[in-house]
Amino acid sequence: MKLGIILNTNDPETAWNALRLGSEALGTGNKVSVFLLGSGVEVENIRDRTFDIAGALEKFLDSGGRLLACGTCLNVRHQEAGTCPISTMSELVEMISESDKVITLG
Repeated sequence: MKLGIILNTNDPETAWNALRLGSEALGTGNKVSVFLLGSGVEVENIRDRTFDIAGALEKFLDSGGRLLACGTCLNVRHQEAGTCPISTMSELVEMISESDKVITLG
């Protein structure tokens, strides 16, 4: 299965769970893409004592997950691309079209 996850929040617990879900799906042989949208593009900068987002992000990427970030959303927040490439709405539409299932968190 191809799973698309749209993360549209910088809430630590939600971001952590989105990345954990992606890693779990990858571990069972699925292909997973996460598209960071809105405040979700801040995922690399989230620091939280309870939720290890950096560790969850590293595991997701090391497991073969695909991470994309909305370029416009990055610009609005005066952020540069980090771990993931800058993407567009066209690439989000492509991810949605190619996915068997899409979930949105946030």
